[in-house]
Amino acid sequence: MIMDKDLVSIQESRVLMENAASAQKELALFSQEKLDAIVEAMVGSVSKQVESLAKLSFEETGYGRWQDKVQKNLFVTQQVLTHLRSLKCVGVISKDEEQRTLDIGIPFGVLVGLSPVTSPVSTTIYKALIAIKSGNSIVFSPHPHATKCIKAALDCMIEAAEKSGLPNGSLSYMDTVTKEGTKELLNHPDTALILLSGVPGMAELGRRSGKPVIYSGTGNGPAFIERSADVRQAVQDIVSSKVFDNGISPSAEHSIIVDECIEPQIRSLMQEQGAYFMTEEESCALAELLFSETGKHRLGMVGVSAKQLAKRANFSVPDSVRLLVAERKYVTKDDPYSKELLAPVLAYYVEDDWMHACEKCIELLLHVRNAHTLTIHSNDEEVISLFALRKPVGRLLVNTPASFGGIGLTTNLTPSMSLANRTYGLGMTADNISPSNLTYIRKVGYGVRQVDNFLFKQESKPQCEESPIDSVQKVIQEALRAIQNS
Repeated sequence: MIMDKDLVSIQESRVLMENAASAQKELALFSQEKLDAIVEAMVGSVSKQVESLAKLSFEETGYGRWQDKVQKNLFVTQQVLTHLRSLKCVGVISKDEEQRTLDIGIPFGVLVGLSPVTSPVSTTIYKALIAIKSGNSIVFSPHPHATKCIKAALDCMIEAAEKSGLPNGSLSYMDTVTKEGTKELLNHPDTALILLSGVPGMAELGRRSGKPVIYSGTGNGPAFIERSADVRQAVQDIVSSKVFDNGISPSAEHSIIVDECIEPQIRSLMQEQGAYFMTEEESCALAELLFSETGKHRLGMVGVSAKQLAKRANFSVPDSVRLLVAERKYVTKDDPYSKELLAPVLAYYVEDDWMHACEKCIELLLHVRNAHTLTIHSNDEEVISLFALRKPVGRLLVNTPASFGGIGLTTNLTPSMSLANRTYGLGMTADNISPSNLTYIRKVGYGVRQVDNFLFKQESKPQCEESPIDSVQKVIQEALRAIQNS
């Protein structure tokens, strides 16, 4: 029997949303302690499979390195869990006895989650944890190229969560995934909020739905090495960050801007760290390999190692090479290296000083209009401050590898696998997304003053002397009234 997949997917979406809405009525009454116990059970179950899920993700998508995906999964099940334990998201979350006010956390309701093909498992685990932590139901639309690993991670968590008391339907996913079915999820009347990560093709549909959207999309993050920086450490940070998972981490660097006076030192150190500076001919060959004529990433070219990319582009590199570097002068819409490079590839710019570097960073950030992360390596606090004040970006990282600093591993930013980018882009926030973004705060205020003792009195206005013009007008009016009465 031939079935219409779109119709099946649409119907499945409706059923999942109805079940999630029904479960939400019960879930919204759960205490924070009960929700925390469910989250612990979810992590306890999925943490046993971090390696197998990482391998499944790599086998299904071909993106990145499974060893690095293990680290992402461990980050979510360890450091993120530690952070979540310290949060209170629902119920009375703060109380001011002196001012007699309360803050009460209220779940949004039913969420829709879309995860990226680049980090499908770790992002899905993260979204599931923060949704349940904050008392929300969530329905996932798995990425079409990562359905097996996403479903495997969710199956593991759903079983453990429901054994711990999570209402059936609170955590679920589409089994038949189509664009039309996903549109039904986004537009469903019960959808309260959309969590959209790394699926740019769905961003416009999310916006058109009229629902609140938390969008974690294009990175395109520049990194600037300023002359006062610890240059050796800066180079080590950037290279280690960009080669991690073959360059597909959400906040990874995509271009490097260097201060001209330290450029020779940076070039030499990068080569020591395994960077290969391509010729212009090699750069053009690689660009044609990475991007199609329409400017989109070619399938099978994302998250591929530097050595494999060079081989496919028909040029050879030494076995020690981990990173390919394309030297550029200008940022233009026609230059592929001005875009997000989801591979161990960096664009390389040289500028006279920090002011010109500042302008280059702005050009790169505005090129895609929703870049979310910028990194600066510097020990000049004035320059760092000016970068922080002037850049159209969601987060500024200082003296840290961007792949790790952006998610909160090497910084004290909120540990998160969803880095939003509201600045010059889509969505409702530029935060590292946490459960706090998935609730609203109900304010409670007790009366502390009696209104009778707190009435405002209107100040009396001083009487003004009558002007000659007013006197004439008064005489004319009196004369008119006398004529009318006669």
